[in-house]
This record gives sequence, structure tokens and C-alpha cells, in this order.
Amino acid sequence: MEWRLDDNRPIWLQLQEQLTRKILSGGYHVGEKLPSVRDLAAEAGVNPNTMQRALTALDAAGLTATNRTMGRTVTEDTMILEGMRATLAQDIIRQFYDSAAELGYTKEQALELLKRR
Repeated sequence: MEWRLDDNRPIWLQLQEQLTRKILSGGYHVGEKLPSVRDLAAEAGVNPNTMQRALTALDAAGLTATNRTMGRTVTEDTMILEGMRATLAQDIIRQFYDSAAELGYTKEQALELLKRR
């Protein structure tokens, strides 16, 4: 996984967002075991405590679950995954409309641009 991190926002939050997208896009499958905290931290080039904070947030959101014997796995609750996927898509759409409005487009004009694309 290619990690894109910048200094403008908390690193753990960026990690959480990128891991969420990977889970929701199928990069990690339902029930799949995630790499260890240390392995993910080394891959991203961050402190393991920072990665742990991101993973704890995924647990809290219900996207992952921690099991003492198996480690951390992607949830098997497809309703949670579909709900999060829909929420993320709505956020992307809202950002698109907001950006188009900054350029002077109405929602209808922005929608027409999408249709033509």
C-alpha cells in the first residue's frame, strides 16, 4: 500500500482514513487478518503508537475487530461495511459539489459535467 501523508493533519487520522478506504475498496477482504501494528507502521514509516491509534479508531468504528489469538481482522458485518462505503461516497459527492460551486457551477451544471464525463 502506498501511504500518502502530509504535515497539515494528524498522521493517525490520515492512516485511519487510508486504511478505511483500503478496507472499503476490497484491498482487505471481509474477515481477513490485517498485518501487525509493527508491520503496518514500518510500511507507512510511522511510529507504531501512531499506527495503533489509527487501528484503535478502526476498531471503534466497527471496521475491524481485535482477537487475542487471531490478531486484528476486518469485520464480517457487511452492513457496517456498506454503510461506511455509502457515507464515504456521500462525502466525496458533497466535496465535488462544493468545489464545483466555488468555480461558479450550480448543482445542476455540476451534475451535467459528471454525466458528460
